[in-house]
Amino acid sequence: MHFWRSKQQRTISWVQGLICSITIALSWGVGMTSTLAAQKVTIRLGPFQQAIAIADIEAFAKTGKLPENLQLFRAFLTPQIQELLNRRVQVDPGLADKFFDELVRSPQGQQLISSLGVAIPGSTVEGLQAALNLSLRQVNGLSVLGFLRAYPEENITVDATKAIQIAVEFNGNYLQSQALGTLLERDLLVKNTTTFQPSFDPAAIGKEAVQQQTLTLQDQQRKRSIPVDIYWSKGSTQTEAPLVVLSPGLGANRKFLSYLARHLASYGVTVAAIEHPDSKINNSIYQASAATNLAQLLPATEFIERPKDISFLLDELAKLNNQPGTLQGKFNTDKVTVMGHSLGGYTALALLGSEVDLEAVRQFCQNSLSFNESPGDWLQCAAAPLKERKLQLKDQRVKSAIAFNPVVGNLFGKTGLNKINNPVLILTSTEDSLTPALKHQIAPFNQLQSNKYLLTAIGGTHLSISDPSYSASTATTIFQEKRGSETNSLRQLVRGVTLAFVKQSTPEAKIYQPFLTPAYAQSLSTPELPLRLNSDLPRNIKPWLGFVVDKLTK
Repeated sequence: MHFWRSKQQRTISWVQGLICSITIALSWGVGMTSTLAAQKVTIRLGPFQQAIAIADIEAFAKTGKLPENLQLFRAFLTPQIQELLNRRVQVDPGLADKFFDELVRSPQGQQLISSLGVAIPGSTVEGLQAALNLSLRQVNGLSVLGFLRAYPEENITVDATKAIQIAVEFNGNYLQSQALGTLLERDLLVKNTTTFQPSFDPAAIGKEAVQQQTLTLQDQQRKRSIPVDIYWSKGSTQTEAPLVVLSPGLGANRKFLSYLARHLASYGVTVAAIEHPDSKINNSIYQASAATNLAQLLPATEFIERPKDISFLLDELAKLNNQPGTLQGKFNTDKVTVMGHSLGGYTALALLGSEVDLEAVRQFCQNSLSFNESPGDWLQCAAAPLKERKLQLKDQRVKSAIAFNPVVGNLFGKTGLNKINNPVLILTSTEDSLTPALKHQIAPFNQLQSNKYLLTAIGGTHLSISDPSYSASTATTIFQEKRGSETNSLRQLVRGVTLAFVKQSTPEAKIYQPFLTPAYAQSLSTPELPLRLNSDLPRNIKPWLGFVVDKLTK
């Protein structure tokens, strides 16, 4: 069955995505009042124009039945649209003003408000803000209909073409995660009565001199050439420290996190930074013009071959342990931590035992994929052509996983992550537009049953933890990325937390345990980049996961 849909179906998805985007995006207001309330919406699509009574839309939202004058829109007003019209977003009134102020100062927020002004011809910033303010503070929450009713004109005109462009540029998952950022900053904060005063700094370079060697391994059976950089020191031995394997994201090479590899090696940890063959794939996931082709970026088999690359690597390193040379005895292949970024994060979770649910992926890609979804959601659909229903790619040698901004989405379905029984550390960034926080990290973290940590960078982006010296061309995206000096504190925290996490399987576990606490993360937090570390989600955050769970059950 061909899971790509017809042009008409994609157009319907555009409209669905538009309404979803408006539902989330129009969630901010300022202190103004409205003396008028809109009664009609005029939809403009090229030369076509049709006025619709808001009361008729409300009737459809309530009953699912189309009034006679809405029959023309039967193809668009689907049960999914009815659900979106009824969905309400609750925003803590105490945080609404702060969230709005932060949004309008950000380039993303300024672009959004400007685009909304174009999509609603004749509107003013003041008028939009007045409607947002009134609808935001409704007792029963913000909704599309609430915004329309609050608009300070009797008739609101929407340019459908421009509105669809908004849906393409501003995916709902990203905007929802961004809206969540202010709430996370407050509710993930763990208040401490004493100042964090560690006996040493795990983010500072270690005492061991680091050595590096590049190998190119040939998997003859799978016909794959796999370069790998090995980092080690004199303190690295097979029996003490665990082995860390580093898996980069799609299109990235083995240098992506080289600073982190060197840091771990300076503390006696051996690191193998692998380069998957898909690193040579065109980096079009980052290009706006490639939005329709994101699910065709790489062969479906890469979702299987990437984990197998690491299993093959472990086999080869085990052989090197017994061969004379500088690397003899350096690889503890029975105690492995896989550390991955983006698609490498998926790889790490799959190797630790999470079950890949291809039925869930196919269902999402057939029924829910639209231009409103994030690049990470499109990318997961590259796995849909695989014939299997489920995949189990676990390698028993992998004892823990670190997943930085992982691509998860629907890849593990509702229960795949429940199969993991080992420690997991997940990094999420609230302004990650490629793998939005709520769907790709926070909801998956909530599904984990094992020993787990969530590292949250409020204001961080998808590439914020990358090595500052990593080629800038690989970081050229249609989304603004925060890298370099502005994310120094995050990379400092990542160095300390990663080292502490890896050391938990060693005799030094107790020494490093204080650096896996909220107090450590908060000691490095700044007003520009608040940082949090938690082992569970507070109660106020969990209701936000309902939107994601609903999508996984469809």
